[in-house]
Amino acid sequence: MRASSDVGGTFTDLVYYQVDPETGQCGEVRTAKADTTPPNFEQGVLDTLAKSGVPIGELDFFAHGSTVVINALTERKGVKTALITTRGFRDVIEIARGNRPDLFNFNFRKPKPFVERYLRGELDERVTYRGTIERRVDLSPLPAMIDAFRADGVQAIAVAFLHAYVEPANERAVVAEIRRLWPEVSVLASHEVSREWREYERTNTTVLSAYVHPITQRYVERLEDRLKDGGYAHPLYMMQSNGGIATAEAAKANPIAMVESGPASGIFAAAYMGRRIDEPNLIVLDIGGTTAKCTLVEDGEVKVTTEYHIERDARNPGYPIQTAVSEIVEIGNGGGSIAWIDEGDKLHVGPRSAGARPGPAAYGHGGANATTTDANLVLGRIDPASFVGGEREPDWAAVDAAFAPLQARLNLSREEVARGIVRIANANMTAALRLVSTNKGYDPRDFALMAFGGGGAMHAVALAEELRVPHVIVPVNSSVFSAWGMLLTDLRRDYLQTHLTRLESAQAAELASGFAAMRLQAMDDYGRDDVGFEHFLDMRYIGQEHTVKISAVRSADGDVDIAATADAFHAAHEKRFTYRLDNAIEVVNFHLVATIAVNKPELAEKPVTGRALGDAVIATRSVDFDQHGIHDATIYDGLRLEPGMAFQGPAIIQEPSVTCVVPPPHSVTIDKYGNYHIHLAA
Repeated sequence: MRASSDVGGTFTDLVYYQVDPETGQCGEVRTAKADTTPPNFEQGVLDTLAKSGVPIGELDFFAHGSTVVINALTERKGVKTALITTRGFRDVIEIARGNRPDLFNFNFRKPKPFVERYLRGELDERVTYRGTIERRVDLSPLPAMIDAFRADGVQAIAVAFLHAYVEPANERAVVAEIRRLWPEVSVLASHEVSREWREYERTNTTVLSAYVHPITQRYVERLEDRLKDGGYAHPLYMMQSNGGIATAEAAKANPIAMVESGPASGIFAAAYMGRRIDEPNLIVLDIGGTTAKCTLVEDGEVKVTTEYHIERDARNPGYPIQTAVSEIVEIGNGGGSIAWIDEGDKLHVGPRSAGARPGPAAYGHGGANATTTDANLVLGRIDPASFVGGEREPDWAAVDAAFAPLQARLNLSREEVARGIVRIANANMTAALRLVSTNKGYDPRDFALMAFGGGGAMHAVALAEELRVPHVIVPVNSSVFSAWGMLLTDLRRDYLQTHLTRLESAQAAELASGFAAMRLQAMDDYGRDDVGFEHFLDMRYIGQEHTVKISAVRSADGDVDIAATADAFHAAHEKRFTYRLDNAIEVVNFHLVATIAVNKPELAEKPVTGRALGDAVIATRSVDFDQHGIHDATIYDGLRLEPGMAFQGPAIIQEPSVTCVVPPPHSVTIDKYGNYHIHLAA
């Protein structure tokens, strides 16, 4: 019995299936949902297990993705953290970068560091950029510094020295001494978190990881204990932002690697599904209760970057996090996003969310604000008879009360306000989709849009119309797709090392030895030799500031093929920036992906019983399709639709936790796995 769990902002999802020990065949994939339970998120996980009826003691594998890290950062609920750095560099974290997005805003203020200045200590030490230790660290001031931190209530310490990414000896000495002087405190060093250059980014990443370290550790340990109390006797695996899983111990050692763990699994599941149905080029959209996440998959491959930020928007540069993250754009728009009106009587949707409690007004948990979910309910897109899987009746009185102030301010009917809410939410998500497609040189018409999450199927066709994407795919188990994706991932670690060299034949041996050392480190960390490897290089033209990541082309002997890799770089640079140069190419970072394969469920084909399409029809219902008008839509039971079936909109496909909206001009087909394909009319 294998299971995975994904904690979202509104719901906690569970996916599980059984494997026949004799044949190795996978049984039916089953799902369960329960409310997310902040701040004790592990309770929501246990609630889904109880709801599913799966005895915890019968589980042989359990993977978990959590929002605990990103929530602690965005809500500022981490612990009091101190920073120890090289003498003269305590203000690097506050000076930050000058490339602010809101260039002409004279009232601009840089984001406040997570460590106040009085909690930033300095030690005398120096390592050169070549890795030579010029001065061993002077530890004599450390005891007094530790005493001051202890008196101030510090619970975590980040250690980040200049050029420690290439030579960490001084950092190691300080960490060892801190643990001797104060064994109870949480301490993380920058070389344990990132081996890339850029002092501000590496320091900030270490600080943020330390800031959430005790909280993450307690959360993972509570979950381990609760599972163990239920009889679970196997390792707990945690989903990482890089699209792989790690043991609970590895996750606790570097919690910042879980900053986007939930979205990553959904993205990799989309790439897997796309390969199975011969759709390798996808724009991927995950709409949950609180946020919408999107990315682009090209040729079946998910792009991973270490240039990731939280809280970055058009006016705020946010905070950089230098860890391997699936390349995503995330915005505060989901089913629970709250509609509000500013002082100029302009309607907005998000980024504030109603969350799990109180949730949308229709949930009847005390929600007083109109949300995107409430708007879809008002427009007839969500069936009141099967609201939240039929588990509760919509609270229409609360919906009316939530819409009333918006109607009064805008002088519009309830339906007109609801239509406006959906349009604005769609506009916000369309802007995010453009960031991962047209803004990076890709034409959306060359891709299919794969949408999942609780709200993905609801909004996908409208977004595809705006972007002129010809084909929308709503995958099977779409409402729990991210949790399902965790069952498809391998153990994965990303090793990045900054090492500047030229991409030319004279450096071929240097490139080979760099990757060889990283492969040995990976096998040592895993404690086994059945490790699979992928090799990447972050490169740039000489004189440039930033890089483009390229999959290193390997020759027959396993070394880097210099000419072929250079050609790949030129092509990728031209696609991204519209030009190529004759300049020499410089390698900045070696990037090795080390994986260990885990058993995965076979993607089962949906049985064909021969039932007629009419057997899947539930009823007809009046539905507001916005610019397509109000129509009597045919309502289909998605669980009864079979491979080979086809029909035209206007239609609504309903499952217990999925509603797929199909406006009149478009058609739907069902593939052999049970995925919905919406083909947009020209």
